[in-house]
Amino acid sequence: MIDESVYSTLRIEAERDEIRRLVVGAVVVRHHRVLILRRRRSDFLGGRWELPSGVVEPGEALDEALAREVAEETGLEVTGVSDYLGDFDYLTGAGARTRQFTFVVEVAATGPVTLTEHDAHLWTRLTGEPPVSDEVREMLGRYQRRQRDPHDWSSYSAGNGA
Repeated sequence: MIDESVYSTLRIEAERDEIRRLVVGAVVVRHHRVLILRRRRSDFLGGRWELPSGVVEPGEALDEALAREVAEETGLEVTGVSDYLGDFDYLTGAGARTRQFTFVVEVAATGPVTLTEHDAHLWTRLTGEPPVSDEVREMLGRYQRRQRDPHDWSSYSAGNGA
């Protein structure tokens, strides 16, 4: 599990960087496969594959937002947060500066994926090029590197301005 101080450090850095909108993304793993979801065609960036993710509500803790978003989007129950992979910034369709923090989460072993905001899901082995944005691809690459070498923290960004 990750140290609780990581969450406050991430918030402090986002505030320092004048980021007003926070998003959490979850790398959900089952049987060595990662869950990705496809946005509905009618949505902003429709058809894009992404991690389960969503906006952190005012006053909500990052780990609570992770559990809520994963449950809302997939029906899966988060049982723990095991790693912080990093973050990336982007502009929303309305032009809001947003930072997405990406974490590896553990989920209860039972239960199918139940989609509410997406039209498809895929459990990918991450071989080749998963059909996701460059930013998400980088987070998944960090996840893969950590699986090969759990002591490799070269991509850890909280606290070092990376």
